Amino acid sequence: MNSKNAVRQVRHARVRARISGTSDKPRLSVFRGLRNLNAQLIDDTTGKVLCQANTREIKEAAAEGRTAKVAKAYLVGKQLAERATGLKIKKVVFDRGGYKYHGRVQAVADGARDGGLEL
Repeated sequence: MNSKNAVRQVRHARVRARISGTSDKPRLSVFRGLRNLNAQLIDDTTGKVLCQANTREIKEAAAEGRTAKVAKAYLVGKQLAERATGLKIKKVVFDRGGYKYHGRVQAVADGARDGGLEL
């Protein structure tokens, strides 16, 4: 019997076979837990995390038209974009981590776009 997470990991492996990040265009990886959400910019050529953001760093969740966890996810994307522009990174490859491009995962992508990143 396959659990939801096992099926997601298979999906993620399939996605990861096709995309990888470089120092010029790192991979924006999203991990969605039950309580928190993590987003990282990863250079796969060296195996280093360039910068990261997560919902534990967000104190106030006020984003237009979004509530609760989705608002926090949007702000995580925006915060990650600010940190990336500080490192002079403009373009990224989006890795949804095997999750549907929906809800919190989509909010991270929208926040990153609004923060100035090109996905």
